[in-house]
Amino acid sequence: MRLRMMHVVFVAAVVLFLFAGGAQAQSGGTMQKGMLLDGAKYLIEVPPNWNGTLFLYSHGYVTPGSPNPAQDAAITDQATHDFMLFSGFALAGSSYATTGWAIEQALPDQIAVLDIFDQMFGVPKRTIAWGHSLGGMVTAGLIQRYPDRFDAALPMCGVLSGGVATWNTALDSAFAFKTLLAPPHSTLQVVNIAVPVGNFLLARAILDGAQVTPQGRARIALVSALGDGPGWFDPLSPEPAPTDFVSQEMNQYFWARNVDFGFAFALRAELEARAGGNPSWNTHVDYRRQLAHSIDATEVRALYEQAGLDLEADLETLNEAARINADLGATEYLERNIIFNGDIHIPVLTLHTTGDGLVVVENESAYRQVVREDGNQELLRRTFVSRAGHCIFTPAETIAAVQVLIDRLDTGKWRNLDPAALNAAAAALGPLNTLGGGSVVPPAYVDFHPAQYLRPFAGEAEECETGSRCGDN
Repeated sequence: MRLRMMHVVFVAAVVLFLFAGGAQAQSGGTMQKGMLLDGAKYLIEVPPNWNGTLFLYSHGYVTPGSPNPAQDAAITDQATHDFMLFSGFALAGSSYATTGWAIEQALPDQIAVLDIFDQMFGVPKRTIAWGHSLGGMVTAGLIQRYPDRFDAALPMCGVLSGGVATWNTALDSAFAFKTLLAPPHSTLQVVNIAVPVGNFLLARAILDGAQVTPQGRARIALVSALGDGPGWFDPLSPEPAPTDFVSQEMNQYFWARNVDFGFAFALRAELEARAGGNPSWNTHVDYRRQLAHSIDATEVRALYEQAGLDLEADLETLNEAARINADLGATEYLERNIIFNGDIHIPVLTLHTTGDGLVVVENESAYRQVVREDGNQELLRRTFVSRAGHCIFTPAETIAAVQVLIDRLDTGKWRNLDPAALNAAAAALGPLNTLGGGSVVPPAYVDFHPAQYLRPFAGEAEECETGSRCGDN
């Protein structure tokens, strides 16, 4: 009965929200803006009907040089922001003091915002951490490092494999790309990047050249497979059929060109500057074995056969190529900022699209593994939306997840996590079933079980027999 009443309240709220025009309905609420001691900006909004629950929002990666405003909800999802306030939830968040891989600044900055909220409005009855992408990583980091400050968490499309695993995975694909597709003696850099923009443009030119030949396309598919890249790019297009390998590779090319190569061949330099060196390694990685575990293995084999290429020869080339060692101090920096140990003490609900080519859905497997190893699996639940894109959720899908998490706090039980129930809850929100460009889409929660993460790293800072950091999977 309690859940039914809560659902009625949410539906009634959306009707009032739409009728009242969203933000205009918040007259009488309080908005507080300011700056933290380290220069980070913060934003707090408390509605006049505050129910005592605060959502602390952690935003995603901001490219250096881009605007960096304080955010208390996704800046691209005004509808969810307005709906949450109208429903009585307070919202807060900071900009973080720096852009880029700002985990080191984000964690204390977000706690500083909580301290300011407590001083201004009193300690909330409940505090829930939530965030997208790198902000999903910050969310998981906050509840691990400051467990007493939170009652629940909702990491969305989060980098939940941790920093070391994430950048090792990026290195695998970049290493394979340079080894198999760059001309001999190419100046392309995969680590210790000196000129980020030029390096990225060079990588993209090589990629574009490879895409025009069957042999190049087969190797692009292999590069993608070493990071489990999905063969689905457009959120408004259906997922290619399991045997439509031509379309899958084209979509992987789009992910590489438009999204992933920017991080692998340019933005890695920002991380290296923070860490004081290269934090990633591929010593002792068996790329033949890694492909065998990849979700894209069948696609790669088919495209290699169609192109008349010897896949075993290319895998041998990768396995025999000179490897890359990490700078130990840089790896330790990335471990601090941050990896996960599974030590959670509050309910955590995650949300991820199945066709995410930037933060692949297998991140959820990595996080689940460490949580299970620490014996906390009953506190973790995962939800999945069948859609291409990074963090491409409708407001209705997000609100349906919030509903479940609130119910878990109210009842002490996980309920209504079946995709049909989640889709029904989202469908009841009517006009909030839209994507950013205004396209109306049906709710797309799905029963999904992601594959294992290809390069897991949970903090055992082991040394290989050679004395270099290893990454055996």
